[in-house]
Amino acid sequence: MENLRGSLLMVASMLAFALEDTAMKGLSVDLPVGELLLLLGGLGGGAFAVATWISGRRLTERALFTFPVMLRSFSELATAMLYLAALASIPLAQASAIQQATPLAVTMGAALFLREQVGWRRWLSIGVGFIGVLIALRPGTDFSPMALCAVFSVFWLAVRDVVTRKVPASVSSLQLATLGFLAVVPAGALVLLIEGRALVPPTPAQWGLICGAVLCGVVGYYMLIASVRIGEMSVITPFRYTRLIFALILGWLAFGEAPDAATLIGGAVIVGSGLYVLWRQARRMATVRR
Repeated sequence: MENLRGSLLMVASMLAFALEDTAMKGLSVDLPVGELLLLLGGLGGGAFAVATWISGRRLTERALFTFPVMLRSFSELATAMLYLAALASIPLAQASAIQQATPLAVTMGAALFLREQVGWRRWLSIGVGFIGVLIALRPGTDFSPMALCAVFSVFWLAVRDVVTRKVPASVSSLQLATLGFLAVVPAGALVLLIEGRALVPPTPAQWGLICGAVLCGVVGYYMLIASVRIGEMSVITPFRYTRLIFALILGWLAFGEAPDAATLIGGAVIVGSGLYVLWRQARRMATVRR
């Protein structure tokens, strides 16, 4: 039952993130990307800061100023800036398909920097997965340079996940979530400066979408943490790929973006490679336990 609950929470979390992406993409048509990052980071960070304060923790604790925590926050800054820039310029399904390569990048990072043992089969699967990313990028006449922002966001997501394993145990999940959202605020200021655009006052309808996106982001983040704590990682993690399914459906319903062959094939290669890597890892862990 714990694995079932954890799996359902993971699926619900991925739906929340897909809804957040859809809202932010829709808002980016009329509002500057930098402004959206400022609002998302400020409102989301404020919500988690209140939750942190209620839990009895503070954002001035010495452990929060260690290198792993600061690097993790910078990774959140870079990820948000790059992914939203991509989201505003390329189809939702394409951006989501590319981001599904994150578990592969995390496995590679853990092997290179944390000295975790990764066999040749998993290395081969990682290589195949990145070929899937190249397919999803649509090299040739349909290639969009902004799609590279989604690729670079995968790199910083992997850095975030790898460095999280080095964060002091005394740092709570709520503290990390608060710092992660607040790090998006300077990212928004930087993007706004690069865009050279003035702030645009959102309409009441846009405020509704902004609040909905923040709510989805906060709730999705909380459910993600809860799912990992409840169930076994080898059972729960594969359900992260449901985000691509939700992105395909929402992109079609909200923006009329019918996924093309490159997105579908590339996404399938990435997801298949990721599932194989997870299966090999689970099998290795089972062997070690015996």
